[in-house]
Formats: sequence, structure tokens, C-alpha cells
Amino acid sequence: MKKENGKGDELMASNYIRFDWAMKRLLRNKANFAVLEGFLTTLLNEKIVIQKLLESESNQEDEFDKYNRVDMLAENSKGELILIEVQNNNEYAYFQRMLFGTSKLVTEYINRGEGYDKVRKVYSVNIVYFSLGSGKDIVYHGKTEFRGIHQGDVLELTPFQKQTFKVDSVSQLYPEYYILKVNDFNQVARSPLEEWIYYMNTGDIPDGATAPGLDEARQRLKLDKMTKEELSAYYRHLDNIVILRDNIYTERAEGRAEGHAEGRAEGLMEGRMEEKREMARNMKSLNIPLDTISQVTGLSIEEIKSL
Repeated sequence: MKKENGKGDELMASNYIRFDWAMKRLLRNKANFAVLEGFLTTLLNEKIVIQKLLESESNQEDEFDKYNRVDMLAENSKGELILIEVQNNNEYAYFQRMLFGTSKLVTEYINRGEGYDKVRKVYSVNIVYFSLGSGKDIVYHGKTEFRGIHQGDVLELTPFQKQTFKVDSVSQLYPEYYILKVNDFNQVARSPLEEWIYYMNTGDIPDGATAPGLDEARQRLKLDKMTKEELSAYYRHLDNIVILRDNIYTERAEGRAEGHAEGRAEGLMEGRMEEKREMARNMKSLNIPLDTISQVTGLSIEEIKSL
């Protein structure tokens, strides 16, 4: 298994399948739900039972998507929606992407004519392998609350609303967001959630790890259970990720160097543009349609053709 040391190009032996590949190929099987249920139980701090998986429009099967992004939409036993997304590639507008994804789910999963009391709770779980925003923690939780601008008090539900909706606070009615900045974890795992993050970061599961779902992962996500063809595809997936991250690392370094020479603002802008061009080149090499490349990178079709 490959472990990133800044540039993402070092190798580290592991007996287990990387989490994003497992989500794409293995965890969609009902027999393997226990792995994902264990992770969600650890993260949300409540027992999660996956009732079924739902089709997510953004879950595509093209080659670029296999190493850039993968997502899964689950419904738990309470009828709540849980969107889990793994993102390998740096995306500066990822916060807005999270908002769009949850908003879309809220509107998609309510039938026309139903009352607003039928709006479903949405959890957005985002596992990112890049530096998102600026912060010191590795796990962030976002929720909605209404606070008085004069008294500073939090707006609460009435007893009738609590009984009707079966929740204790207004924030429980709104989407909640979780961000796991996996690459920033570089310490010994001291809690069940950190054990999961360690596995997501390194692809390894320590013998002493006891977090819910990891024992099932040990049994079901072993490399030696894959066929020769599956292993070949899996290693191509790892190679693509290493190339992707190495390109990003190199382009950022070039952007910083150019910024020092010609002005920081200009250098950063050029670095971002070159990152988009390199991404477009990689996608072209995979024979991805030009209009799809244009949507992902923001480059015009004419610019892409000239690369």
C-alpha cells in the first residue's frame, strides 16, 4: 500500500485494501455493510444500521473518477440519508460542493405535495486527501443553529415540536457536515475514530485497533482475497493517485517559485492554471470526453484540444 509523505510517492506494505477503493468496489455489497456501519457508528457516536444504498447521481464509473473521487449514499434504519464522499484531488470550491450535495439530497428525497415535516435528515461525510481550508484539527463537524443577536441565546424547539419530530434541538433537523482531513493525521491513534483515520491514511490496520467495523475490515478487505485482475486494476488505481498528487505537489512548488520571482499573486494564479492543464492532460490520456474535462477543469474545449 502506498503511504504519502508530502509528495505521495513512498511505498508502504499493507495487507488491506485502501478505503476509497473498498467503497467503490466492496462496501456496496450488503455482506460488507458492517464495515461501513462501524465507521459511521464511530464518527456519529450513535449506532448506525444501513438499511439500503441509494443511487447517487455523482457516482460515476469512468477511469478518472475511480481515483479522483468516489461517493456512496446510504439510508439508515431511521430513514436518514448519509452521503459519504472521498476526494483525492484538490478542489478549491469543495465547501460549496458539500453545500450543493446536501441541498440536492434534501429536494430529491421528498415527494411532490408532501409537507415540510417530511424533509429528511442528511449527514454529509467528507473524507479528503488534500488540504481543505486552514485549521489545526483533523476532524471538523458543522451544524446549523440560530443564536439571538441581542441575548446570545440559542433558539430551541417547543415541547410539541420535540415530540413530533423526535429530536431535541433545531440543529438536528438540518444537514450536518463532517470533514476528515486524512492526510493531516501523523500521530499514534489514541481513539476509535483516530484508528479509522489511521487506516484511511495508511491503508494499514494495527493489531490493537478495536474501533467498530475494523475487525470486519480485517476479514473482508484483505489484498490476498482479490483476483489477479482485481489486483492489477487496484495497483493502477494507486499509481494514478500517486501521479495525481505528485503533479499537484510539483505544480504548487513551481507556482510558489514563480510567485517569489514575479509576484506572489501572479505565481499562485499561474500555478492553479497549470494544475488545471495537467489535470486536463491526464484526463485526455484516459480518453475522457472533452466536455467532461471542460466541466471538471473549467478550461475551454479549445484550450483542452491544444494541450
